[in-house]
Amino acid sequence: MKTYAIIEAPSMLGTSPQFGGVRHAPDALLRAGLADSLGARRAGRIEAPPYVEGRDPVTQITNAHGLREYAFLLGAAVTEVLDRGEFPLVLGGDCSILLGSLLGAARRGRTGLAFVDGHIDFYPPENNQWNGVGAASELAFAAGRGPALLTDLGIGRPLVRDDDIAAVGFRDQANQEKYGRSLPSAAFAASREDVRGRGAAAVAAQVVEKLTRAGGPDGYFVHMDADCIDGKLLPAVDDPSPDGFTWDEARELLRPIARHPQALGMQVTIYDPTADKDGEAGRALVEFLASVFR
Repeated sequence: MKTYAIIEAPSMLGTSPQFGGVRHAPDALLRAGLADSLGARRAGRIEAPPYVEGRDPVTQITNAHGLREYAFLLGAAVTEVLDRGEFPLVLGGDCSILLGSLLGAARRGRTGLAFVDGHIDFYPPENNQWNGVGAASELAFAAGRGPALLTDLGIGRPLVRDDDIAAVGFRDQANQEKYGRSLPSAAFAASREDVRGRGAAAVAAQVVEKLTRAGGPDGYFVHMDADCIDGKLLPAVDDPSPDGFTWDEARELLRPIARHPQALGMQVTIYDPTADKDGEAGRALVEFLASVFR
């Protein structure tokens, strides 16, 4: 049985100021009872460096140096939780916290990634059309694409190998085609349409098979961007677009992935409580997460 430890990661370094409300997500989710619902230990809060607007002239990524600094800070916290034999549940913040979460796990061995997100987030600087924000590129950085400042984090290899990535639920194929960027062929990929066609349980089984195969990673981390949920059900995100998962579909997908013995930890990103005035979306997200792990 897993023992959960919540790490607060209130970083907005990877997004734009208009979506800076994501930094309040850990507070809101904890107020809504997430720690109590999981019987989780609160393992600390990792504050982010100051936000600096504008692309870094060398890397062409906004807050590039801050993103690197934060990856090391968060990575140390994740490693500490893993060393205690606990399951870290990292509450973002924006998606760029993936670098720290994966670094904390990858220091202990080869780590896979179950990436459940409404977007592919695989845009290196030359394809990043969103003012260079890290939350459009964190998966590319984690897989070793992009500037050394954000791809060489001191372990002598990318945070995750191409063939240890399983990306599920994306529905931004138009942007992928427009900007000429898709996942590497060695990765497992299942779009929102694929999940609808195959069924969430079948795709979950394929993800687990990919990430637990013989000769594969020692364990894997789970990323959930809240915008994988349909925007009508969870509008308090940066891109509340239609045709995302229902809560039931997402639960059917994530339960077998997150509860598998080789799942090392999980991060949840992009919920914005400042766009959730009555707190209804946050309470729904807390109940969903509790139901994934209960």
